[in-house]
Amino acid sequence: MSENTTPSPASAAKGRRGLFAVLGLCLAGAVAGGLAWYFHAAGPARGMAERSVLGLDLKRPDALIESASLSSLPKDILAVPLLRDVLTEDFVFYYQYNADRLGLTGSLRRIIYEHDLKLQDSLIEELLDQPAQVALWRGADGRLKHFLVLMRRGGLAKVLEPLARAALDDTQLREDGELRVDGDRVPLYRLRYNAGRELLFASHGDQLLVLSSPDLLFSDEREAAAAQDGEQPENPGPLQSAAATEDLEELLDGNDPFPERFGLDKRGELSQRIVLGADFLALGYRHFIPAFAGLRFDKGADGWHSFLALDEVDDPPKLDFAPVWQAMPMGASACVALPVAPGQEQKLLVRLGADEQMAKTLGEHLSGAAGLCWYADSRLHSPLLVGKLSAPASAEMDDDLGKLFTSVIGAHEANVQDKAFPVVSESQGETHKWQRQVSSNFGQYPASAAESPEAVSGKGFFRVSLARHGETLLFSLDDRLVDKALDTLDKRFPPLAEVLPGDALVPLYLAPETLSALFQQETLDSLPQDMEPVFRNAAETHLLPKLKVLAGQRRYALSLPAGVQADEPWQWLPLEWRPL
Repeated sequence: MSENTTPSPASAAKGRRGLFAVLGLCLAGAVAGGLAWYFHAAGPARGMAERSVLGLDLKRPDALIESASLSSLPKDILAVPLLRDVLTEDFVFYYQYNADRLGLTGSLRRIIYEHDLKLQDSLIEELLDQPAQVALWRGADGRLKHFLVLMRRGGLAKVLEPLARAALDDTQLREDGELRVDGDRVPLYRLRYNAGRELLFASHGDQLLVLSSPDLLFSDEREAAAAQDGEQPENPGPLQSAAATEDLEELLDGNDPFPERFGLDKRGELSQRIVLGADFLALGYRHFIPAFAGLRFDKGADGWHSFLALDEVDDPPKLDFAPVWQAMPMGASACVALPVAPGQEQKLLVRLGADEQMAKTLGEHLSGAAGLCWYADSRLHSPLLVGKLSAPASAEMDDDLGKLFTSVIGAHEANVQDKAFPVVSESQGETHKWQRQVSSNFGQYPASAAESPEAVSGKGFFRVSLARHGETLLFSLDDRLVDKALDTLDKRFPPLAEVLPGDALVPLYLAPETLSALFQQETLDSLPQDMEPVFRNAAETHLLPKLKVLAGQRRYALSLPAGVQADEPWQWLPLEWRPL
């Protein structure tokens, strides 16, 4: 992105708490980092566990922030015109007054006050206004939740020395483990804040390391080794993970695996660099799109710029998204198209109910590109999927598609004799369509609209549809989108391709006006006034005005140079935001 071409606030807002709550957390680690400079007493030897509670590979984060100044990051994001208009200064204020940051700041100020330390409040800003790396990992819910901060304290170590001496007996701070770096013992410290939240930190030389949770390092196993005098420890502590301990020791020793993990060069003159890996962005479906590696956003002297990374794969699919956009109906709110690796579907099809031969046949013919679009007249959970067959369809292919649809789509219907509604199959010309009614409280149709309302075992239902038009496959929980795509292919409705640039490869499309309408509908539907009056009022007061601003933004097509093909790992390509 550049300063006049900007990304969607949806992508920036996604996981933003995980990205920037870190500002407050590394504040505490930085201040308390003076302790590691001061403490040198030997501690008890610890055993090692095989893995930590979280079991994360600390050399392979899902996202990375490299910043010349963490305190400037929220304001730098607002340098993007679209985000500045939508998020406003409230975005900066939110992270300045975030509960985690306030809790940490309060804990540190209490230590300073109770020990009568002569430290200025400006110390907090000084600590955040320095270069740092923030590596982030997904939590169980898929959000960026766990993080590691690595920064250089520089001349602040001497300033923090009084704090280290004064906090020897503090109730919120204790030594909890150790690392070994260049033969030196490096104490690990645990800081408790906000009634139960904890972080770990360690310092060696001018390097300061902060972990968002002890679970990144410690296991569930307890210390079982006997003490030196032969007695069992009275309160055995958790064991450190051997692999995580080694990774942290290498970080404090100056080894930096994060740029290599994402195929990056040195940050150089960039003030901010944010990298999101495909494992995070693909929401668990990375194995279907192995050629997609990640996204990157750089801020230099001339503003922000965007990049998309491709990975070299065996038998790479051709990067041609034109057939996808020719099948997608006009009026989409947001779209993404990506290359699909051939053969990746076979295992999934077997798990979904296809026999081995059927899965092999379909897997061999599902290739090329696939696209997904959301529409404001549908729902967020019912996008339209477009795929391509690599060979002309046949009666045998249609038979396999019908069997697969029947085995995969459906729900246990308590009021239906066969425990599922029948599949309706229609064939006309080069089109074959399969459809099944599925009861669901989230369905787009009310139960009263069914032919047999008493048979619907919920408040509503879907008409889930799969269609083949020539060599194009269409699927959606919303049958109306499939019908509109069929009209598009039969040239009775305009395709999205008519508004996209024809001289470049377009993997992403955003239409803020209709995207805003979709978000508003989902927000209000999920917060009924009679059930969620407080959250409904908060959404109407704070969110809906921002969605109204979003609706006034221009549409964008994100494009790559035409004819690109990945021929090396982490091949970063410029991603141009074209206003339409």
